[in-house]
Amino acid sequence: MIETRILTADDWRTWRELRLAALTEAPDAFGARLADWQGDGDREERWRARLAIPGSHNITAVLDGRPAGMVSGVPGPRGDTAELISLWVGPEARGRGVGDHLIQEVERWALRCGVGVLRLAVAPGNTHAGALYRRHGFAATDEPGDEMASGEREIIMVKYLTAEDRTARDVTAGDLSGGCAPPADSAGCAPRADPVPGG
Repeated sequence: MIETRILTADDWRTWRELRLAALTEAPDAFGARLADWQGDGDREERWRARLAIPGSHNITAVLDGRPAGMVSGVPGPRGDTAELISLWVGPEARGRGVGDHLIQEVERWALRCGVGVLRLAVAPGNTHAGALYRRHGFAATDEPGDEMASGEREIIMVKYLTAEDRTARDVTAGDLSGGCAPPADSAGCAPRADPVPGG
């Protein structure tokens, strides 16, 4: 069974372990590089700040008692958008539904925030992730993504959260309210002004 745990700044060690594993195992899948988070970049206050992005929803999936994957939902630059970032599933947990579980948790968070569009960026060569996102209703856009270290641009994908999704507010699934106020008070999902540090 896959469990979900919401991470706060106090859980920075768990996030650090997963993030460094992700950047080591899949260096071409992320905008950030392992070197960005090592040496001077590997500081407790920096990890805490990453988990304390206002309005963010940072979660880990636990499989067989161990953290097996991670993802974040963060408010987008406009109030009607949110972004799914930092998705990674450890190799030993792949093919067991962990990626599906993590995406669904971010979608539930976005619905609680009253968001209409969920966005993400995926590396052009990351075909498995692209297929996972398409399976969940994301579609590629013509919008150019950020340039990666390889010189290629990320592919921007979006999912429009439908009226049907929004009325299915039985999205409490264990009452995972982390990072976002209930729909009546969307203060926890205010648009962000600055880029996400180390997405």
